Amino acid sequence: MVKTSTRTLNMVQAINEALAEALARDPKVLLFGEDVGMGGVFRVSDGLQERFGKARVFDTPLAESGIMGLAIGLALAGMHPVAEIQFAGFLYPALDQILSHLGRYRHRTRGGFGLPVVVRAPYGGGVHTPEQHADSPEAILCHVPGVKVVIPSHPAQAKGLLLAALEDPDPVFFLEPIKLYRAFRAEVPEGYYTLPLGQARRVREGREATLIAYGGMVEVCEEAAEEAARQGIELEILDLQTLVPLDEASILESVRKTGRAIVVYEAPRTGGFGAEIAARIAEQAIDSLVAPVLRVAGWDAPYPPFSAIEHHYRPDARRVLQAVEKALEY
Repeated sequence: MVKTSTRTLNMVQAINEALAEALARDPKVLLFGEDVGMGGVFRVSDGLQERFGKARVFDTPLAESGIMGLAIGLALAGMHPVAEIQFAGFLYPALDQILSHLGRYRHRTRGGFGLPVVVRAPYGGGVHTPEQHADSPEAILCHVPGVKVVIPSHPAQAKGLLLAALEDPDPVFFLEPIKLYRAFRAEVPEGYYTLPLGQARRVREGREATLIAYGGMVEVCEEAAEEAARQGIELEILDLQTLVPLDEASILESVRKTGRAIVVYEAPRTGGFGAEIAARIAEQAIDSLVAPVLRVAGWDAPYPPFSAIEHHYRPDARRVLQAVEKALEY
C-alpha cells in the first residue's frame, strides 16, 4: 500500500493548495475575481499571483455579472476559469448570467459545448459580517438545471472536492463556509487528489436519529451529537458535501436504519434545500420513519448584520438537540 504524506491545514490553506495544484497542472486554468490578486478578503488566493503571474491570477472590477460573463466567455473559448465571487450574497446581480446562460449551454448546443466553469464563493454566517455577507443561497443555485453545487465541511474534503470540480466538464458552484475557514486544522494529503462529487460522508455512526447537514452546519451537528452521547443518545451524522448531484442512496440508507431524520441548514427555512431532502425521504422511506422529518434552519428573514443576535438566527447545537428530543418523543 502506498502511504500518502499529510500535513495539518485549515480550510483556507487546503483550498489555496488545491488552486495551486490546478494552476500548475493545467495552463488553461485562470483564477479571477475581486481582490483575488492580493489574496482575497480571506487570503484564500494568497501568493498565487506571485507564483503564476497576473495573466493567470487577476483582479476584476466590482461587477459580479461581469465576472460571470467573463467566465462563460473564457470557457467557450477553451479556457478553464475559476471565478471567485467575494461573498455568496453578491451572486444576485449575476443571476441573469447564471439562469440564462451558465447552466444551459450543454442543452442549448445539444451536447456540443459544456462550460467547465468553477464559481467559488464564501457563504454562511458565524463571524459577524455586514449585510449580504452571510447569505446562504444554495437553494437558488440547486434550482438551476445544468450546474452542480458542492459545499465542503473539512479541509481534506475541500481540497479533493475542489480539484474534482475543476475536472468536471460542466459548471460547478463551490461554496466555502466562512465559519470553518480557520475554525480547525486537520490532516490533508499532499499532492493532487480528487474526491467524487455526489458522495456523502458519514461523519458519525448512530442508531437513534440521523442528522443531515452540509458546510458550516456539520460542525454544529457534531457538537450536538457529542452532547447527546453524554445523555446516552447515539446520533448519526451525514455530511452531504454535494447538493447537486445529491447522494440520495446514502440518505435513505441512514434514515431507514435510524427511523428519524433531522435536516440542519442555515439558510431561511421556507424553500431551503432541507425541504428537498425532507420530500425525498418522505417519498421513498416513509415506511421506515417513526417520526416526521424535522428541519432546523435559519429564520425567514434577512441574516442580521453586525449583530449580537446572530446566534439566535444561525442554528446551534441547542436547537438541534431540541429537534432530536421532539423526534425521540414522537
